[in-house]
Amino acid sequence: MYLINSFLFCGLLCLIAQIILDNTKLTAGHITSIFVVIGAFLDTFSIYDKIIKIVGGGALLPITSFGHSLIHGALLKAESCGFMGIFMGMFDLTATGIACAIIFSFLFTLIFKPRN
Repeated sequence: MYLINSFLFCGLLCLIAQIILDNTKLTAGHITSIFVVIGAFLDTFSIYDKIIKIVGGGALLPITSFGHSLIHGALLKAESCGFMGIFMGMFDLTATGIACAIIFSFLFTLIFKPRN
C-alpha cells in the first residue's frame, strides 16, 4: 500500500505543479520555492510527519521534503540550544544534500559545455 500511496502523493504534487505552470505566469523556480515553503509550513504544525507515516518514502522525495527537513532540524536544535539553534539546526539535516548539489554542479560544469 505504501507503494501506491507514494505514487499517488508524488503524482498529485506533480499534477498541482503542472496546473500552476500551465495556468499562471509563474516559472519553475517560483513553483519550487512555493513547494519548499509549503513543506516547511506543514512541518511547523507536524502535518508533514503524519503525511510521511501514511505515504512512506514517497513523501521524502519531492521538493516539499526539503522544506520539511529545514524546519524539522531547526525546531530540534532550537529545543536544545535556544534561539540560535534555529539557525544552526536548519542545515544539520540538509547539509549533505546541499554539499552534493554544489559538488556535482561544479563537476558537471567541468564536463559539459553550455549551449549557445
